[in-house]
Amino acid sequence: MLLSVPGVPDWKTALAATAGIWLVAGAAAAFNCVVEQGVDARMARTAWRATAKGELANRHTLAFSAVLCAIGSGLLWYFVNPLTMVLTFATFVGYAIIYTVLLKPATPQNIVIGGASGAMPPVLGWAAMRGEVSADAMILCLIIFLWTPPHFWALALYRAEDYRRAGLPMLPVTHGAELTRLHVLLYTLVLFAATLLPFVSGMSGLFYLVAALVLGAGFTAYAWRLWRHYSDALARKTFRFSLWHLSLLFAALLIDHYRGLLW
Repeated sequence: MLLSVPGVPDWKTALAATAGIWLVAGAAAAFNCVVEQGVDARMARTAWRATAKGELANRHTLAFSAVLCAIGSGLLWYFVNPLTMVLTFATFVGYAIIYTVLLKPATPQNIVIGGASGAMPPVLGWAAMRGEVSADAMILCLIIFLWTPPHFWALALYRAEDYRRAGLPMLPVTHGAELTRLHVLLYTLVLFAATLLPFVSGMSGLFYLVAALVLGAGFTAYAWRLWRHYSDALARKTFRFSLWHLSLLFAALLIDHYRGLLW
């Protein structure tokens, strides 16, 4: 939202859009808990969830999800614009139905294809403020899309037994750790190249470029070490670094965007 406009954005629109997108995202998460109730119960990482423990009835969770989705969609339609509402609801369907119901239990490439839903927030924010989706918004979407596989597969590597018990065809389970580590490295290299696009397109300047180079080199170093000398501890460190990588990358974009006001 901040990157899509010069200067200070319309905060009323920004707050309404944030609230609406947040509510629909919460609806998708609640729906996901119902669909994956059995899977969650078999995984240490998710067994604590109220739906997995049987502490919350499915009908109550679905009703909660529907209410959140309705309120969020209404906010977006009336206080933002119809395009943002349609794109946000499509993201809900992509995550809750296409990814969770269809892809996740069917293919080891689930996180790659399903990652499109997780990469949509920049597009939604851009549409909210501009009423359109530009090439710059799609660059931001592409960065998150390419970031998702190495980020999630680093987690899946040291949680492989969890996924095996749950019966989910995650890449480390179906094709082994070695191929997964290679995929992490290859996606990290492609991601590194994609993070330079904001500078190439003119969306950002030298400050962002330096940050992208440093962060990309760090992520690539972790991925290389993970491929060559695997350990669960290193996979955890790679996963944690991936979180810092994306957060600091987008922080650098914002600082670069407002550099004229900062210095």
